[in-house]
Amino acid sequence: MSRAAERLLLGQPGLSAALRRLRETLGDELFVRVGRSLQPTPRALSIAPAIEDALSGIERALRPLDAFDPADWRGELRIATCDNLEASFFGPLLARLHREARHARLVIVAFDGPNAARLLDEGAYDFSIAVHDEPSSWHVRAPLFEQTALCIYDGRHLAYPAPLGLKHFSAAPHVTVSTDGSSTTNVDAALAGLGHRRQVVGTVPRFSALPMTLQALPAIATVPEYVARHMAQQHDLTISELPFELPADVVTMLYRRVDQADSRSVWLRRLTVEVVRDALSASGCSIGVSTDACCYDPPMLAEAK
Repeated sequence: MSRAAERLLLGQPGLSAALRRLRETLGDELFVRVGRSLQPTPRALSIAPAIEDALSGIERALRPLDAFDPADWRGELRIATCDNLEASFFGPLLARLHREARHARLVIVAFDGPNAARLLDEGAYDFSIAVHDEPSSWHVRAPLFEQTALCIYDGRHLAYPAPLGLKHFSAAPHVTVSTDGSSTTNVDAALAGLGHRRQVVGTVPRFSALPMTLQALPAIATVPEYVARHMAQQHDLTISELPFELPADVVTMLYRRVDQADSRSVWLRRLTVEVVRDALSASGCSIGVSTDACCYDPPMLAEAK
């Protein structure tokens, strides 16, 4: 409660009194104490989107959407993402930002899945790009693209022709990427369904370790397509389609609903989406990129009767 009051530039007694009036008006507790924190009730969650839209409408009235000028902006663009996305998009995004907002700075924050929503609410970053769980009602999760997987290996160590067959894929050693140290992935589940298994000889927490690893020993890594194509170009590695079907993950952008109409936020999201689209195309990926994250259509207001 104290932190919320500070963000609203109110004293705690004033915020407590306002919350009490809301509870009396709506006939609901709105927030209940769970341990040392307050959690919203179902009623609070149900009305949050409408309140966020109302606040956004007030903000639009006070500050027109075309008020933001990137050439004069001296702030930070903070994005939370995983290292596979960071390696593919950081350079092009920084270059584009430097051209259009020379006084701005780009900061990439390591994506922390379990705490992503809390960190977003605390202002740790403007938005995150990752595979997100179902969001809270006061957040917006906009699709970007579908993340399909490819195999990558060093053809000088593994003389396997591409595309790989199931026999070669299962027989070769494998290296996996996992932030929590787990060596089992959806690849193993798919193989088990086909009556096969693979030997995982090593697991690393970051994709950046893979090129040197694959150049050091005969092994296969299964990674997102854009990562595979980037590494193949940079390190003379071989890529191949998987010899079985693997469901694609949807990479999304998560941001606060209250920022949906903010002119600076709209510009930052649009810039990022355009860079992601161009970087994927330049890498040879034929992945479609959605523009949902960078567009904002004001809600239709009912006419007064």
